[in-house]
Amino acid sequence: MLATEPDLSTRLFSHIDFTHGSVAAVSGGSDSTALLLLLKHHLDQTAPSAKLLAVTVDHGLRQASASEAQAVAKLCAERGIAHRIMVWTGGKPSTGLPAAARVARYRLLAEAARAEGIGLILTGHTSDDQAETVLMRSARNEGRESAEMAGRGLAGMAPATVHDWSEWIVRPLLGTRRAALRDFLRDQHVGWADDPTNIDEAFERPRVRAALDGEGAEHMQDVLRLAGQAAVERRQLGAAAADLVRRFARQPATGLMRLDPALLTAHEDRAAIYALRILLATAGGVAFLPDQARSEALFDRLRAGFLCATLSRTVVDFRRAGIFLRREARGLPPAAAAVDHMVWDGRRCITLNDSSDALLIAPLGAVAAKRLAIDDGQTPASLMHAALAGEPTSRQAFENTGLPPGEPGPPPFAVRPVVSPFSRFLPSFDLAPARAVAELIGASPLPASPFSGHSAG
Repeated sequence: MLATEPDLSTRLFSHIDFTHGSVAAVSGGSDSTALLLLLKHHLDQTAPSAKLLAVTVDHGLRQASASEAQAVAKLCAERGIAHRIMVWTGGKPSTGLPAAARVARYRLLAEAARAEGIGLILTGHTSDDQAETVLMRSARNEGRESAEMAGRGLAGMAPATVHDWSEWIVRPLLGTRRAALRDFLRDQHVGWADDPTNIDEAFERPRVRAALDGEGAEHMQDVLRLAGQAAVERRQLGAAAADLVRRFARQPATGLMRLDPALLTAHEDRAAIYALRILLATAGGVAFLPDQARSEALFDRLRAGFLCATLSRTVVDFRRAGIFLRREARGLPPAAAAVDHMVWDGRRCITLNDSSDALLIAPLGAVAAKRLAIDDGQTPASLMHAALAGEPTSRQAFENTGLPPGEPGPPPFAVRPVVSPFSRFLPSFDLAPARAVAELIGASPLPASPFSGHSAG
């Protein structure tokens, strides 16, 4: 039996529901190896029938990566743990490699989890990683961004994140130091691999790691306290923004949001601007929230009176009937072949009903939209038509490769809106506003929480 601190595995994992199994991301480094052994011990004691799959992602960036993956496979075989190696194939970018590798890593972990019907992925990020992340974000924001943007970044990594609106990524070691995990492995006589890129100061994180090591444990604790405070403030701001979305926003037509002008005088400016930024990104189908300063300026202009402006590919049209948001007509995707589960224009998930047919998907267009009879008695028909013109429709590829004219019949695919800024990664800090916007636009519900009696925060 694995000997551990009496309460270590209980403290780390007791709040997580393993009913439907879990994937442990194991690179072979000390943090992820300790995660795997502690998790295996916990499941053996509390849920021996729960499925556990260790997954190693081989990025193919170093010669030793394949042998390190095989070493993890050997360890898993010795411990009776199912293991799978996922390889990042294809070309690698010449710039932004760490970020691209991160996206690939989570995509491959998710693929392995889905293949096993598992919706929970655990990673070995530690409090050391958290402090490094906070310092990196602080350095990037210094002198460039507003205090609001810096505060969001200072929250660091969330304890849990929803990936692709589908799998939960949980980081149970965020409160644990790397040195403690290495001491645990030494006690178990288990070795680990050291990735040389972790000390290569050509990359940002190793430089920050070295600086943090030089400043001592007291500085790390200060950084972690700052992150904890920022995380609380971010959740509180998100909860307030979610309340405002539910009180003041509705969707009179597909692709068209209406904000009650009372939002401008609700005396909750920070939350209102945050809600507006999320709605703008969602309406425009962009992955990042619009710039804080430009959003504040837009909010002030709205309070000054009627206007029509564009931000983050979203038209903001303030009329007597309300404040309306819709995708601008410029830059809509051209006709293109439909792919099952594609995200079209960053706003709509396309699910083919009959994948055997060759389909083109394109915007409906203004001419076809004007032929639609639509009137709710409150919203100007011109706004609803303008919003619908930017919605996806299709024609059989062999019929016409141009844009689809006329009023379309029932399309051979299903369309589901997505909450664009959170569709790939949704930190648990932002669950409340993401849920509120998902309800507003009719997006798919989030997967059930993996926590037993605890919030994701």
